[in-house]
Amino acid sequence: MTKFAGFGEHAVEFYDGLEADNSKPYWEDHVEVYRSDVRGPMEALLAELTPEFGPGFGEGKVFRPYRDVRFSHDKTPYKTHCGGVVEQGRGGGAYYVEVSSAGLRVGGGCFHLQSDQLARYRQAVDTEIHGKALADILAKLRRAGWAITGDVMKTKPRGYPDAHPRLELLKHRSLYAVKSWDPDDTLHERTCLDRVRKAWRQVRPFNEWARDHVGISEKPRR
Repeated sequence: MTKFAGFGEHAVEFYDGLEADNSKPYWEDHVEVYRSDVRGPMEALLAELTPEFGPGFGEGKVFRPYRDVRFSHDKTPYKTHCGGVVEQGRGGGAYYVEVSSAGLRVGGGCFHLQSDQLARYRQAVDTEIHGKALADILAKLRRAGWAITGDVMKTKPRGYPDAHPRLELLKHRSLYAVKSWDPDDTLHERTCLDRVRKAWRQVRPFNEWARDHVGISEKPRR
């Protein structure tokens, strides 16, 4: 296994160029930079982190670079970032890492919830034990510099009182934590692995809560 040594020196420059010219000719002219400076390092990073974070979640994978444009008004063909993840199934907890022209981003939690997962999520949030545990986990992440975000309803879901102590959490249709770093020397060094590992350790309680109380969907992937 090739050890992770940082993302290549041209990784950020590659995505700067792709944002300016998201076209097949640009991609074909620079695909070797993508393979050597972006995808190869991402695969090596995930390979080193999966032994610690994979048990109970699955193997690491790098997302494909092509956008799904079937139902989008934006027909640009390529993603302007490279993402990698360790997860057992979308929504039930995920260790996420991404590199782009903006630098490095990590995340965890429930990035997408199907209806059966959303029902289990709200059932857990509604209970005093599991709901309070989640609120405490998120509060600790915020104190550590994480942003808590997701798709939030404008009104409360049906069946819950206005005075519910975790009403704002119940409004979420997805819920995840993210943390970012601007491009810096660490991005291109082995210490980037330590940065991601430390962040994933911080988000582990959130992912384990999602695994235990949301789980993977039994419905077909949309």
